[in-house]
Amino acid sequence: MDLFNYSRRSANIVYIGGKPLGGKYPIRLQSMNNTLTQDTQACVEQAKKIADVGGEYVRLTTQGIKEAKNLMNINRELRSQNYMIPLIADVHFNPKVAEMAAHFAEKVRINPGNYVDSARTFKHLEYTDEEYNQEIEKIKERFIPFLTICKKNHTAIRIGVNHGSLSDRIMSRYGDTPAGIVESCMEFLRICVEQDFDQVVISIKASNTVVMVQSVRLLVDTLNQENMHFPIHLGVTEAGDGEDGRIKSALGIGALLADGIGDTLRVSLSEEPEMEIPVGRKLVDYITQREQHPYIPGIIDPQFNYLAPSRRNTHSIRNIGGNQLPIVIAERIDKKNDLFNPQLKPDYIYVGQELPSKLEQEMEYIIDGNQWKGEEQTWPAFNFNQLDLLQNCKCELKFFFLTYMGLNDDVIQCLKNHPEVVLISQSNHPNRLGEHRALIHQLQVEGLTHPVVFFQHYNENDEEDLQIKAAADMGPLIFDGYCDGIFLFNQGNLDSIVIDQIAFGILQAGRLRMSRIEYISCPGCGRTLFDLETTIKEVKNATKHLKGLKIGIMGCIVNGPGEMADADYGYVGAGKGKISLYKGKTCVEKNIPQNEAVTKLIELIKSNGDYHPIKDE
Repeated sequence: MDLFNYSRRSANIVYIGGKPLGGKYPIRLQSMNNTLTQDTQACVEQAKKIADVGGEYVRLTTQGIKEAKNLMNINRELRSQNYMIPLIADVHFNPKVAEMAAHFAEKVRINPGNYVDSARTFKHLEYTDEEYNQEIEKIKERFIPFLTICKKNHTAIRIGVNHGSLSDRIMSRYGDTPAGIVESCMEFLRICVEQDFDQVVISIKASNTVVMVQSVRLLVDTLNQENMHFPIHLGVTEAGDGEDGRIKSALGIGALLADGIGDTLRVSLSEEPEMEIPVGRKLVDYITQREQHPYIPGIIDPQFNYLAPSRRNTHSIRNIGGNQLPIVIAERIDKKNDLFNPQLKPDYIYVGQELPSKLEQEMEYIIDGNQWKGEEQTWPAFNFNQLDLLQNCKCELKFFFLTYMGLNDDVIQCLKNHPEVVLISQSNHPNRLGEHRALIHQLQVEGLTHPVVFFQHYNENDEEDLQIKAAADMGPLIFDGYCDGIFLFNQGNLDSIVIDQIAFGILQAGRLRMSRIEYISCPGCGRTLFDLETTIKEVKNATKHLKGLKIGIMGCIVNGPGEMADADYGYVGAGKGKISLYKGKTCVEKNIPQNEAVTKLIELIKSNGDYHPIKDE
């Protein structure tokens, strides 16, 4: 893989109804019904909505044999109305259901974590090598008959691993790690190869974007080592709704798409399923437009580990670099919008040629370096684009805009003499990620440890467009360990306070800087036995003023407890109108009536001493 130049990974072709994927086919978009699979008409109408907005596959939950059999009726009714969108059956816990679904769906998704292994209990179990191998043989006994049925019916499969539903067996050997997630997938893939079955798509998902990206990177490397080229489905599970869901999805999915990984994807939003498709379309179009871009001659830092990156070693300059949290720089050049969200105040405000008279004076300002008057300065910080000004200015903190092609011998020598400089990486290249990466790698090769803030400029009038593009651009840089700060500059018609919010949202989605509460919420499906969207709003309204917590809101137990192992508290559907509450991965109260559950959740948070409202500053 070329870190600096975009090209798509080569994958096998998998035939899913009339919509093949992999090979030279476009990246396919899909969503999932949240209707009851036994309700034929509801499923058909929702599948039509997904198809009408550009969805190319629709997935339906199949809890049991009855649901699997009803796929025949759903499929037949769709075809009678001239909707040819392929159906994907989503199966957990029961191989017999998968075998039945293979007769009526174009693809069947199975989860290695619960296909043969028991549901995850979070108990530490010890397996000898012999016992472990015996479990693999059990998988073969149950999995090979399924593959035989799929061959006969020309049904594709997806081996879909979720971080939240790894088996206790995998956990015992590998722990809660990307290596364990990948091995859970590879166990089944090796059986497919042994059985000469190649109509397989793979997915690895997590609500934690760092885990998701590192796991998929490791998966691709493992596939290459074993000479496998199966296509990959991308998604960030339990991404949430609104801005959070879009930023989190674009950050994780976009980081992998930017490296050429991914043949189909789903943006999992806790909203109506058809809302997911336009977001996915914007993301795919934004990334793939960089195809055939001008070549970037980057030099790889030999110390960089793409599969397990760590944060780049930088020196501290005031509150920037070192082990400090990444900063947010915002602009207020035209002074038209001088408002700030008290919870999301940028660390520095770029004001251009002159200091403001109306903005809050306790804010930290960056002013253009040509305004320096020759005196020694400790405030404000200066921004430069000329070396002579930078070298002469007596200021304890200087920002220097720099492109990859501008990193010449004079600049390198200047930086070696001026440790007080924070670099602002900028690029006008069609593949700006490639140039940002190339600059960082060159700094590393030169032994320069100056902190780097990434300047990302846009001209967007739509808030969603900026969320998707900015998150996709920052994702790889965050996951590579290179982000000391973010500077979003938008020339379109969006309020500055909105841009600030997106910048902080990106850092939070990348697990770099928690500035508000985080919600891990599933998109819902036919297993969900309560109104998920309304419930999410209720939980958010009751908790949005709290600071630094992660709360999981899950429709059922398939992935709920597992994904919530990364959350502080969990709210999980336990049955029709019933909710169970979790502290971490431990269930502390079961089967609470839904109309009491939000109040009980607040009581649980308070009883554990975590009820800390955000204070206006």
